[in-house]
Amino acid sequence: MDLDDIATRLGVPVGDIDRVHRLAGDRPSAPVPARADAPALLDRLAVRPDDAAEILAGWPDPDSTQWTPELRWLLDRSIALVRADLGGHEWLPPGPALPRERGPAWRHLYVYTYLALVEVAREYHRDHGVPDTVSWLTLADLGRNLAIDRRMQGEGWSVMQSWLTLHARGSVYELGRLQHHRGGTAIELHIPDSGPLTPAAVEASLDEARAFFPRHFPDEHYTAFACGSWLLDPQLREYLPADSNIVRFQRRFELEPYQEPDGLDADVEVVRFVFRTLTTPLDQLPRDTVLQRAVIDHLTAGRHWRWCRGRFPIQPDR
Repeated sequence: MDLDDIATRLGVPVGDIDRVHRLAGDRPSAPVPARADAPALLDRLAVRPDDAAEILAGWPDPDSTQWTPELRWLLDRSIALVRADLGGHEWLPPGPALPRERGPAWRHLYVYTYLALVEVAREYHRDHGVPDTVSWLTLADLGRNLAIDRRMQGEGWSVMQSWLTLHARGSVYELGRLQHHRGGTAIELHIPDSGPLTPAAVEASLDEARAFFPRHFPDEHYTAFACGSWLLDPQLREYLPADSNIVRFQRRFELEPYQEPDGLDADVEVVRFVFRTLTTPLDQLPRDTVLQRAVIDHLTAGRHWRWCRGRFPIQPDR
């Protein structure tokens, strides 16, 4: 198909389609699972019934009239694009943002990309001896992110679709309370929306990672845990109790000199994670928790949050 024509029909910039074509090339894709297997797979991936129903309604069956030739091309090449970088560590947009209001096939195209790559990821896990329990727990981040996107009324997916390619490529592993991201000399820590960030849960997850990576990726040598997050902003200590889980999490890290991150607005990210909205005015946000009140009061006062980076040695001082 002509790339200009594909871009026009999809309503996206031709440069975005050219990028998919360039990165995917003629590399192999992978099949989307059979519809008959989809309900059990979606359940295994912690996809809620309302999200699963939408996904099934847009399923890319061969005779589906929702799936135009340009949509089928993008699905096939987005799968190939992600698969070509199996084992890669960087964030990887699988394709252009689509007008999701056009229906389930458009709304969930990159979900079908992810589903096609589940067995590719699991084979990669098996090649590295990763237990099935870790494999499925990690891949089930799909359901969590779809639920968040639904709560955000579709405002969150443009970030989530790139984030989930890390799971599909074998780069991120959920070990207890934290997600651990391979690459470089430090294991990057991510904090999923999955309950209290207690010191005991954090320490147990770190201990699990200390054993996991040498066992399953012995050729990779990590010297530190690292994290980049608004949760590391020292300004939070002005509002939160010294014994709060967030402050105790912060104290593990030695912060790097602060630099304004490129292409990331910390104020937006704080509101995204604390309130799961990007459009609600500050004076209409809930003030039910100490953290919620801190975020609102800080921004209302004309101040700004920071996205800070820090690290600490992977082997603790005993």
